[in-house]
Amino acid sequence: MSNSTSSPVNQNNNSSLSHEQIRNFVAADNCLAGKVILVTGAGAGIGRVAALTYARFGATVLLLGRTLSKLEAVYDEIETMGAQQPAILPMDLEKASYDEMQKLERLIDSEFGQLDGILNNAAILGNLTPLEMYDVDTFAKVMHINCTATFMLTQALLPLLKDAKNGSIVFTSSSVGTHPRAFWGAYALSKQAIEGMSDIFTQETKNTTNLRFNCINPGGTRTNMRAHAFPGESPMSLKTPEDIMGGYIALMSDESIGVRGQVVALQPKD
Repeated sequence: MSNSTSSPVNQNNNSSLSHEQIRNFVAADNCLAGKVILVTGAGAGIGRVAALTYARFGATVLLLGRTLSKLEAVYDEIETMGAQQPAILPMDLEKASYDEMQKLERLIDSEFGQLDGILNNAAILGNLTPLEMYDVDTFAKVMHINCTATFMLTQALLPLLKDAKNGSIVFTSSSVGTHPRAFWGAYALSKQAIEGMSDIFTQETKNTTNLRFNCINPGGTRTNMRAHAFPGESPMSLKTPEDIMGGYIALMSDESIGVRGQVVALQPKD
């Protein structure tokens, strides 16, 4: 792959934002006003905070996840802040069919008339064990949720995104996706595939001026997934999801229109 996690974005993309500027992005009030953004895994962790952040900066946020009670809690938080009314879209990516995802596309079109961005955030960790010993059913589950279902949903929603003035698709990668690491198994492989998916979509849409694909590598962040992966680590040594939201806003805002096919590491030393 030609992506870099630390170098400035290719100037051939006519981008005004380097990776450093994306990491340190300071958002203007209402910079996402008028946008409809779907967030997967919106009930907890980075997805929850991203959904709240997008709403705070003016977007109408579509909350997709498998646990209704968690989505309802995020919905209530957005309502309390007086932001644009969000919508709850319950969906279990492990079980959802492509037909259900296409129906979701039609629902969004009929209810909102547009879709300007997707943050593909939902993922599971799986096992941290040698590939030689990796449970094959768990492997298949991780690859499906983290990669295949992400592809299915993105493809199903592309017709709406292609109609957007400036459509942005953001995938979530990981340091172990950019540089696969022993014992990270299916999680690392799924994230490596996500980076490849973003790269291929970028190449295939190079003449589609209003559509862009990028990856975010959030780095070590204070989430439940991180705690499961590193049980001996002090969570207080990590940044919170709120600390890294500048990059998430940047890639959804029109300031990043020229940023394409990038893997942006929000904590490049992680």
